[in-house]
Order: sequence, then structure tokens, then C-alpha cells
Amino acid sequence: FAREIRAAATVFFNGPMGVFEWPKYAAGTLAVAEAVAACPGYTVVGGGDSVAALELAGVAGRVKHVSTGGGASLEFLELGTLPGLDVLRPRKA
Repeated sequence: FAREIRAAATVFFNGPMGVFEWPKYAAGTLAVAEAVAACPGYTVVGGGDSVAALELAGVAGRVKHVSTGGGASLEFLELGTLPGLDVLRPRKA
């Protein structure tokens, strides 16, 4: 997976690959985090656990955008908006 991630134009990483907090299960998540950080494309990381994985891998500063709102990020991708954004938009007369 790392080769494909590094070659991607855009990567959205939302969620670890397992129980990365346990050292014997961390390798997959850390490898993905490192691949995302090495990707020259546009990289977005969503969710507190994903951000924690980036920090554990020591690569948090190497992604383009970090959002701690994982669920909200997914909702925005799905719907193209969020309730909090909707109320800020001007209403049509």
C-alpha cells in the first residue's frame, strides 16, 4: 500500500489500521502514516486517532492539512457541506 499512497495525487487518511497504541500492532498504521507524509500530492488527515498516529510516527508536520474532526470530515466529503457552514451562507431571497 505504501507505494500506491506515495504515488497518489491526493490522499485522505481517516483512521488507523488497527490498535496502533499497542506496539505489536502499530507497524501497519505507522507505515501508512509515513507513506502519507512522504506523498508529494495533497494529503489530508482526519480524526484524532489519525493525528495521534502521525505524531507517534513523528511525521505530523509533513502532511498538507490536519483535521481533528474525523466524523465531520467524512460528512463534508459525503455531503459537500456541514450544518455549521450552512448557517453562515447567505440565504437566497
